[in-house]
Amino acid sequence: MAKMIPRHLAPVLLNAAQSYPAVSLTGPRQSGKTTLAQAAFPDYAYASLETPEHREHALQDPRGFLGRFPERVILDEVQRCPDLFSYIQGIVDERKRPGQFLLTGSHNFLLLEQISQTLAGRCAMLHLLPFSRAELCRRPMGDLSRLGRTCPDRAATGDPGDLFETLFTGGYPRIHDLNIEPQDWLRNYYQAYVERDVRSVLNVGDLDAFGRFVRLCAGRVGHLLNLSSLAADCGISQPTARRWMSILEASFLVMRLRPHYRNFSKRLIKSPKLYFLDTGLLCYLLRIRSPQELATHALRGEVFESWAVSEIVKNYHHRGVDPDVYFWRDAAGHEIDLVLDRGRDLVAVEIKSGQTFASDFLRGLEYWRGLPGQADPPTVCLYGGDASYVRGGATVLSWRHWG
Repeated sequence: MAKMIPRHLAPVLLNAAQSYPAVSLTGPRQSGKTTLAQAAFPDYAYASLETPEHREHALQDPRGFLGRFPERVILDEVQRCPDLFSYIQGIVDERKRPGQFLLTGSHNFLLLEQISQTLAGRCAMLHLLPFSRAELCRRPMGDLSRLGRTCPDRAATGDPGDLFETLFTGGYPRIHDLNIEPQDWLRNYYQAYVERDVRSVLNVGDLDAFGRFVRLCAGRVGHLLNLSSLAADCGISQPTARRWMSILEASFLVMRLRPHYRNFSKRLIKSPKLYFLDTGLLCYLLRIRSPQELATHALRGEVFESWAVSEIVKNYHHRGVDPDVYFWRDAAGHEIDLVLDRGRDLVAVEIKSGQTFASDFLRGLEYWRGLPGQADPPTVCLYGGDASYVRGGATVLSWRHWG
């Protein structure tokens, strides 16, 4: 059996269990939540609410079910039994000790609703996404406080993987643990998600229309999201499109990147941009069949951009921090692909999939640096090449050193 790849979230999870009576661990299906929970807390009891006998007991006799675990317990897919939360509240208030419950689930909004109603202030909320590149390379995650101010000094050699192989494979642990064909696994993963979660848990009636909707979202990756246009192309109403988009976000399949609203004396675009949190799944939905096909695909740049955004989002979540990331675009068409708000400054990042650096990669960053109120802002050009260096006041950063 392959050795478990360490997760960056592990120390954050352990610290949370020392401070809160309950900890929730959410993320997409098959992102490694159960594996991480059991590895971090080997002495905890374990019960999956997807197991019919456990779920039936929890639904019919919540108090008796929880009474089976007098000490500490991992409750997997706990959103399947929402009545448990009020009983958990009573137990944590009575016992008053940290680390009593570790609650995992694959549907963020279902857990959020229950926690906000019953466990507010008693439960730490953490998110585990599929493997980041740093995790796959078994190195520490990037230090975002230094991004744009220092150039990485570690060599690119030794980091495994080809750029397009990395994008095509994605980060779901099972693919890497079993070394299996990504598209075969992702096809089964997506079909199980639609059949099991979307139909039974999320109550979507027209699965064919939902499938069209997801693929149309994949075709719009990296672009401004227009729900009216998306709904019309899919043949559904705009309220339905809005609800289905929320379902995809709550399932950790997509994210909407909001624009940064700081006004540099220009009217700014206010629509979000759409990204997928795993480029392997994105490639499957786009019917890209190999890394070689991706290298010449019309959406290669958008797939790379989606990967870059998702890697930064993983960096935030796996430190237990909410992502403070945006994009910026004004009415004249000037755009910065990614803006990290660090409080004291804004880090502007341009994302280019080209493997050979070109001077026009810096054009957007040069415009950004010239905006009023900018005092030597940190700027980064992330690209598909192997070398990292400083040029024209910007850090030219290899994809190998990202995240």
